[in-house]
Amino acid sequence: MLLGNGRLFGQEYKYEIGGAAGTSFYMGDANKTALFHSLRPALGAVFRNNINFRWAIKTNLYWGKVAGDTNDFSDAFPNNFQTSFSRSFFDLGSQAEFNFFPYSDKYAYLNTKRITPYVLMGLGLTLATGDGSFFSVNLPMGLGVKYKIVNRLNLGCEFTMRKLFGDSFDSKELKDPTGVKSSFFKNKDWYSTFLISLTWDFGPRNGTCHNDE
Repeated sequence: MLLGNGRLFGQEYKYEIGGAAGTSFYMGDANKTALFHSLRPALGAVFRNNINFRWAIKTNLYWGKVAGDTNDFSDAFPNNFQTSFSRSFFDLGSQAEFNFFPYSDKYAYLNTKRITPYVLMGLGLTLATGDGSFFSVNLPMGLGVKYKIVNRLNLGCEFTMRKLFGDSFDSKELKDPTGVKSSFFKNKDWYSTFLISLTWDFGPRNGTCHNDE
């Protein structure tokens, strides 16, 4: 991001570290359309590399639970098949974040804001346990809001949906239960997290970070 005289300014501190807690839920064969259905707990750790006021790279390690029951919906399965499941998952991933406003509680002359919405996209790995193990790459997409409570202390709220590249995240019984050939959007599971985070800034920059290109 170019600000004033072609310079790219960075935040006062390079990094953030902290924790997050909230809820998670699943979407797939046992829940095709209902957001925030059958909520379960989720929590984890967050590390963020603040490249500048607009861009950051976040790394997360989350643990959560998901559950589902085909009896909760009216979808018809062959032979009146019905099932339910509950399992835990671990998520290790990294996302690029773009802040809509230059994010900082200092440098007012650069039009910085102590609150900003942001969007994110990245790549991760998911390991699920219970009813056999499941492992897949995931594609996270989401949005959130950051607020700098005081200098070095950040409050965040984030909703993320994660696309999986497999159809047995829920259970082995729900792997293509309709017999329809899989595609990128069909017969692939998703899960989502809604998390509140608290992070602490560290790693002071030695002077202004800039790029004169």
